[in-house]
Amino acid sequence: MNGIGAHEVVVEGSDPDRQLAEQPIEQIQQVLIAFRERMLDLKKDRRLRYVLVFKNQGAGAGATLEHPHSQIIATPIIPRMVQEELDGARRYYELKERCVFTDILDQEMSEGKGRRIVSTTERFVALAPYAPRFPFETWILPREHRSSYHTITDPEEFLDLARILKDTLQRLNVALDTPPFNFVLHTAPLADDDLPYYHWHFEIMPKLTRVAGFEIGSGFYINPTPPEDAAQYLREIVALA
Repeated sequence: MNGIGAHEVVVEGSDPDRQLAEQPIEQIQQVLIAFRERMLDLKKDRRLRYVLVFKNQGAGAGATLEHPHSQIIATPIIPRMVQEELDGARRYYELKERCVFTDILDQEMSEGKGRRIVSTTERFVALAPYAPRFPFETWILPREHRSSYHTITDPEEFLDLARILKDTLQRLNVALDTPPFNFVLHTAPLADDDLPYYHWHFEIMPKLTRVAGFEIGSGFYINPTPPEDAAQYLREIVALA
């Protein structure tokens, strides 16, 4: 395979001391729109099959630059973890004829009065997934089925996404004393704009525990914090405006 790809840095603001959670909602909206614009541009290169958007905040999460930023890496292959998620979602759809992520949202919004729900907006839901790999792992999913992030066109949708992303990061900062964290955008491959079985989403993972030999050797993760407890704790926090 040829060494083809792209690696870009998205500078999240001009102030080196103001992290993403501290930015105005409108500034976060612009960052989220920038993700889409760069994905659409990279999609023009037919050699590229996947665009991964991620953020490492803090040295404990792998950040090497102090200025607040996110990163975009485009690859000529679909990453293995993404492919496994796509394959699992497709198998579920073949069995149930429904999107697994839509079913997750329906179940979480109704089961036990949303025990794993952190917050909601008109268009998005933040929740603690049923089997999280890490303590206080939190996902943000759109209520409406959409498999590809770059198909968002409404600025108001980006504003609503900025609102719930800021709220979630602030809650994590208050609850966990501003921990280092990673977030990753999971979206469909560039060539697949409309998959009936997949749902784009953000995964936010605070770095509170270490991945050690058992996790590396088995693929199983030890998480001492039940998602119901994490979600309840985050719900009870009044995030800063």
